[in-house]
Amino acid sequence: MYLLLTPIKGGGLHRCKEDSSQIGYALVPMIARGIMLGPDQPIVLHMLDIEPAAEALKGVKMELIDAAFPLLKGIVATTDAVEACKSVNIAVMVGGFPCKEGMARKDVLPKTVPIYRAHASALGEHAAPSCRVLVVANPANTNAVIFKEFAPSIPEKNITCLTRIDHNRALSQIAERLNVHINDVKNVIVWGNHSSTQYPDASHATITTTSGERFAGELIADDRWLQNEFITTVQQRGDVILKVRKLSSALSAASAACDHIRDWLLGTSKGTWVSMGVFSDGSYGIQPGLFYSFPVTCQNGKWSIAQGLKIDEFSRTKMDATAIELMEEKSLAYSFIDQQ
Repeated sequence: MYLLLTPIKGGGLHRCKEDSSQIGYALVPMIARGIMLGPDQPIVLHMLDIEPAAEALKGVKMELIDAAFPLLKGIVATTDAVEACKSVNIAVMVGGFPCKEGMARKDVLPKTVPIYRAHASALGEHAAPSCRVLVVANPANTNAVIFKEFAPSIPEKNITCLTRIDHNRALSQIAERLNVHINDVKNVIVWGNHSSTQYPDASHATITTTSGERFAGELIADDRWLQNEFITTVQQRGDVILKVRKLSSALSAASAACDHIRDWLLGTSKGTWVSMGVFSDGSYGIQPGLFYSFPVTCQNGKWSIAQGLKIDEFSRTKMDATAIELMEEKSLAYSFIDQQ
């Protein structure tokens, strides 16, 4: 199994660049220990970074060698995109443009397009035909749109973006509220964009109790909390961690990336769905062609949107609001793509 990460240890003065290198640095030992692909899957790890970070990247390679991970059968550490992308089966796109203080999401897009053009083109030409792609760098959903545009040989079903970190946060908030173990909570949903408009939805979540499964809303018995504090806490969790830690939530993002790929390739548990940013087919009234976070189940390396869930008026409004933001971001992204 060949796996690509980009970037790993890049420097940079701006927070977004620091975020991506922190996530990559946190992610590589998790992968090498089998957290992403299981304890029996050997891997060859391809690490791509920018030229100014070449020496630091060599240092990461040295650390991986020194850690003596039994599953790690080879390491490619390079600043050449073609070399990094050769034969890879999984690509985790951690890097993006380093956003400066005061920049909005829309300000990042014109800088992101050429980055994703280069990496997507290299993957489209040199990766394994069945390569799966996970976009982590923000704006993740719209970066996935850009990636798809420049890698037409990679099927849209093989391109996803990360909202699992928000899904995990939603699970944790409910577990804390009810004082239950995280393993007893399942089937929250994060709809839409990985942004402040995302909609963390607990209306279908269940709790495993000694008397069987019960709906989380029934046990919490506080609609006001579920429709206000719960949602805003999940939406703003990353910013809160940044303020407290003075650095991004790189560890939880890396862990979520492992969860995302593991469930995608190895399958979700029966009766359980997870949240993934995937290519919309029009399900739940969401415009086709957006990369939108849905509840999905996975089997045999393929994802499917969970169907038939009842959507109440409150949820409909929230789901549509985040879809509108994604449509606006997509339109803006294409205006820059057309200039390339």
